[in-house]
This record gives sequence, C-alpha cells and structure tokens, in this order.
Amino acid sequence: MEFRKDWRAQGVRAILLAGAGRNFCAGADLEQLRRLADAAPLDHRLESARLRDLFEAILRQEALTLALVQGSCVAGGCGLATACDFAVAADDARFLYSEVRIGFVAALVATYLTLRLRGADVRALLLDPEFVPAARALELGLVARVVARAELEAEGERLAAGILAKGSSESIARTKRLLLELAGRRLDERLDLAAEANAEARSTPDCRHGVATFLVTKAPPRWRD
Repeated sequence: MEFRKDWRAQGVRAILLAGAGRNFCAGADLEQLRRLADAAPLDHRLESARLRDLFEAILRQEALTLALVQGSCVAGGCGLATACDFAVAADDARFLYSEVRIGFVAALVATYLTLRLRGADVRALLLDPEFVPAARALELGLVARVVARAELEAEGERLAAGILAKGSSESIARTKRLLLELAGRRLDERLDLAAEANAEARSTPDCRHGVATFLVTKAPPRWRD
C-alpha cells in the first residue's frame, strides 16, 4: 500500500489500516531475511531503507491514520500499528515485539515507539518480549480502544469520524507534523518551531473559519460537515 502525501489534498481525511484474515500482521518475511543473510552490505542497506520509507510514510501521512488490529500483531506488524496515530484492538488482539528472540533488532520501531510509550515500557517490550494481550496494550497506551472482534471496523470508523468532526483536518495535519519535528530537539529549538507553527496557523482558512464561527455561535464548527 502506498501512503501518498497528496491524499489529503484529494479529500482523504482518514486512513484505516486493517489486516486480512485472522491476524493483523505476523511481521517481516523471515525467509527473505534468511536469503539476505550473506548478501552484500549495500543490499542490506537497501532493504532496510525500503522498510524505513514505509514507516516514515505512515508517520508523515497528513491524513489521520488508524490501525485496526485483530489476532496476532508481531514485530514489523507492531511497527505498522504503532506508527499510526491511533490503534483500535479487537479483544483477541495480542502484540509482540519479537525481534530479539531471533537475534534481530527493532531498530526502526525504537525511533518512534518512545513517542507513544514511556521509556520503561519501551525497554520491557523490546528487551523482554512477551505477548501483550489487548487489555494490557490499552493500559500501556499501545491502543486507544479495545472492542469485540465483530465491532472492530465500526469502532475504528466511529473513532475517526468523532475526531474529524471535532477537529480541522488542516490543523490535525499541522499538529502531526509539528509533533514529529519537536521530538528530540533542544528547548529553544522546540520553542522556535512552535512559535513559527503558531504564526503560520493564524492565517489558514480553517483558523479564520473556526474563529469566526466561534465568535458568532459560541461553538466550534462541525468540521466533518
């Protein structure tokens, strides 16, 4: 699946990522990893770059992104789910960052998992991997909601619709972009970026519409309308 940056410009405001069948995703193709074991360093870098591009495309997607997780969600599958803005889990979902079990490293996932979870939980998930059931994933913050398997798609759609009704898609996109840019920077750099984002947002059509609507009606717009 290609996460095109221009989707929002074409009217796409939310993307729901779901797996087919019993499980969300069992992770990377280990047979492919085995075949590449003796490959040249450049081949490994190219393969890793493709995976990096996939995760970055999800992280930088300007539309709202939600993962709908059922069954097993393992290794790279966990990476896909946690790269999304929100994840909704079926009550049969279970999560496992299994990389160290096979001598691998969850390197790319580690770059952004700390944006969702506290450091101690990240260490436990990556260094001492065990299957995490849906209820525990909710406690940790890996997922936003847990529902019965039959309600998974409908709940994901409800969550997306509720967010998009309350918030401007332009503001959501700008906020997503800012959160990524702020990560890991010094305080003065974060404040400079925030001030610039604040200034730019003031002149957007959505901000003008939102302020004008509130002044007249004393309520924000229903953005989905």
